[in-house]
Amino acid sequence: MSSDQDNKPAANAADGAVPDAERLATLERENADLKDRLLRALAEMENLRRRTERELQDQRAYAITKFAGDMIGTADNLRRALDAMPKAEEGEAAEREPAVKALIDGVELTERELIKALERHGVKKRMPMGERFDPHRDQAMFEIPDETQPNGTVMQVVQPGYTIGERTLRPAMVGVSRGGPARPPAETEAPAEPAAAPAAEAPRPQQGDPAKPRFDKRA
Repeated sequence: MSSDQDNKPAANAADGAVPDAERLATLERENADLKDRLLRALAEMENLRRRTERELQDQRAYAITKFAGDMIGTADNLRRALDAMPKAEEGEAAEREPAVKALIDGVELTERELIKALERHGVKKRMPMGERFDPHRDQAMFEIPDETQPNGTVMQVVQPGYTIGERTLRPAMVGVSRGGPARPPAETEAPAEPAAAPAAEAPRPQQGDPAKPRFDKRA
């Protein structure tokens, strides 16, 4: 009987160790689950912060989009007024009536100040004369046959375009060339880095043939 009594504490200790191990494993699982939830919450908060910052930046940059769209119409009217005025021939500018000259100078000054005010708020005038036609920022109105210019070159700007930030506020209405040579691939997209000249690389011997020294026969 004494041996049975000695075995009972050992059995009780073994039975007590099993619940402790299970409890420890449960706590570890709960701890890992809570840690995973915390990391997910932190990631969501960081994404929300970045998204909010982008939205605030866009609101600040493009808040005047509608107002700028109305103001560029005023800039167009000022330019039309200047274009409608009779052009003075060389030597006749000084003979113009002072009132007419003052009116022209005032309209030109108003146009310049309006363009500067728009630029201060991120609105820029775009005159793509001579540039490659960009369908994302330009609107082709007609084609101009010209064999001396690459296809798709802007040859005439009917109405200037405007951009606000990285967006197109109003596309430029243009006439593009047709019938000329194809535009080189290098002009289609600007390369990030200039290509390395292959001529600078030393000639390599062909496989299977040992490299032989070369002598200049002209020496």
